[in-house]
Amino acid sequence: MPYSIKPLDLSGLRTYSIVGRHSKVSADDFATCWEKGGTFKKFLETLPDILSAQDLNAVIRALAKAACNQKTILVGMGAHVIKVGLTPVIIDLMRRGIIMGIAMNGAGIIHDSEIAMTGKTSEDVAASLGTGNFGMAQETGEFLNHAIQKAKQNDIGLGEAVGLSILERGLPFSDKSILAAGARLNIPITIHVAMGTDIIHSHPGFDPAAAGQASHRDFLLFAAIVAGLEGGVYMNIGSAVILPEVFLKALTLTRNLGHQVDNFTTVNMDFIRQYRPMTNVVNRPTANGGQGFHLTGCHEIMLPLIAAGVIEQT
Repeated sequence: MPYSIKPLDLSGLRTYSIVGRHSKVSADDFATCWEKGGTFKKFLETLPDILSAQDLNAVIRALAKAACNQKTILVGMGAHVIKVGLTPVIIDLMRRGIIMGIAMNGAGIIHDSEIAMTGKTSEDVAASLGTGNFGMAQETGEFLNHAIQKAKQNDIGLGEAVGLSILERGLPFSDKSILAAGARLNIPITIHVAMGTDIIHSHPGFDPAAAGQASHRDFLLFAAIVAGLEGGVYMNIGSAVILPEVFLKALTLTRNLGHQVDNFTTVNMDFIRQYRPMTNVVNRPTANGGQGFHLTGCHEIMLPLIAAGVIEQT
């Protein structure tokens, strides 16, 4: 017995001309092919003006514009940026006057100071966790706990105290230290500690009150830099929780105190899209003005590309 319902009759279908239709992709936006011997600036121009390539060039333009207009460029970074070898890139941008402030989580002072002391860092956790030796490096604990006491005695932030300590001790690889560069160039570097997350919190010489006081001072210093972000750029590189939360709290604090921080650019860079950075860095802060971007990719590739692009345009 045949079905009672019949297939649709398409004879009355309405169509339109593609000529007048709005299309999201145009051949004008396509990539152009590379020619041997070209410049890096030319390479960026060959990228398609579509999706992430479009965003990459937009981020570079925003950073270059802010740098040329001497607007604040503030970077929040997880310690992974150090561990993948990008310290020279960060320091170079500091020397050029492009980066005007840096915020790190507590792991930042560990990896940065270990590089300054020995030229190497990043312990093999899997190999030492089973024996209880993970995080028990004597020199790291002693150096950083001494720097924390320096912060307490001199009423300075944790980032400044570690940077000054690296310079004062003349550590052999201090030229590879972001914190030392900050102290040398008078560029604020703030450290935002979450108790229990860092190896030095387990060492007997650790002073939690002094560390907390120094880190809170750094929060207020960070907020003072955020207060000047109008027309500038905030980049969050590889921090999934702590720095996006710190940034959002600093932003609302500055607005509460009457600072105009509405039209600026935010950039989140990480391997994947995660809720907190997308919400607290890309979307919420720019809801009333400015623009927010997320770039997915490996830091060791993406950051040098962006740095080179900015240098070419400034």
